[in-house]
Amino acid sequence: MNTFDRHLLREWLQILGLVLAATCGLLLLQVLYDDFRSLREHGARGWELWKYVGVRIPSFLATVLPMALLVSLLFTLGKLHRSNELTAMRAAGVGFMRLTASIWIIGVFCCALSWGLNTTIVPWSVETSRALEDEMEFRHQSRSLPEDRTGAVSPLAFDNQRDGRMWFFNRYSRYTQMGYGVSVSQLDAGRRETTRIVASQAGYDPQRRGWFFENGRELTFDTEKGVVESSTPFKKKFVDRFGEDPQLMLLLGRRASSMSIYQLRDVIAYYESQKNPQSAVNYAVRYYGLIASTLGPLIVIAIAIPFAVSGVRVNPAVGVSKSIGLFFLYYVLNNAATSLASRQILEPQIAAWLPSASIAALALWLFARLR
Repeated sequence: MNTFDRHLLREWLQILGLVLAATCGLLLLQVLYDDFRSLREHGARGWELWKYVGVRIPSFLATVLPMALLVSLLFTLGKLHRSNELTAMRAAGVGFMRLTASIWIIGVFCCALSWGLNTTIVPWSVETSRALEDEMEFRHQSRSLPEDRTGAVSPLAFDNQRDGRMWFFNRYSRYTQMGYGVSVSQLDAGRRETTRIVASQAGYDPQRRGWFFENGRELTFDTEKGVVESSTPFKKKFVDRFGEDPQLMLLLGRRASSMSIYQLRDVIAYYESQKNPQSAVNYAVRYYGLIASTLGPLIVIAIAIPFAVSGVRVNPAVGVSKSIGLFFLYYVLNNAATSLASRQILEPQIAAWLPSASIAALALWLFARLR
């Protein structure tokens, strides 16, 4: 590192720290605005609120980092360009790649950081904050509701086409991890019912990897005539061939944006096993989009450098305003690609990479003009 590298990094990292702090502060306000009332209604105490906020904030970092990089770089490089510092270095025969070498090195580090955030920190943040919210909700409901209705999802259905089983719960309690008013139908290749288990309640045993049913009856059917052949009551019954995970059942109704990368992967694998790719499109676009965002810092740097050092020497705030337009363009491209994928015009992988690839193409064009 030479003197200019140290000067550039000092100027840039100061602004980057300020932008990250300001953005995280705005996110803090957003979280408090969105969740404060519901958390207080659930009886959250002061330390629980701050614990929830502290756990929730990291889930936004992977999204905030590229924006903070873009704003800080446009401001810093624009400031150096306006004060003729870049011009002096270029007049001395130093090219743009050497001038910005330290920025590219930090960009590679930020790519690794984005990967670590998306695969470790963000999944932990999403799942832990959800667990904390559920815990407070369960505690509040338990004061006025019986145990079996605390944290209940009602009704809950799950069609396991691969194994030919159809599940239905009148309600499933996330608090007790038990289903109530349960019906499980076993179907043949023609989707005709062969057996049915009905029970007052049922639960999944993760150690034995099966389901136990209580106070129910097992029915068998004549598939040709469509009549009941036998009906056998039972007090308790364990079925080890039923391996469906109730957590997956609960995930299938949630928005893709509220899931971690591992939860998205589980949902996509389920729909692929069911040979139902249409239902997995939004989850797949979100999943591959998180992977594509790993290269976001380098793309942002490739755009910021030509924007900041070309043209007239205007106020650095002008470069910041350009970043708003770039993120709006990315948002439009992302929505358009997702829409095309949902109509099966584009594959989810292509739809996820299309916005980043388009912005990268814009960066290459800007660099070509710069040279």
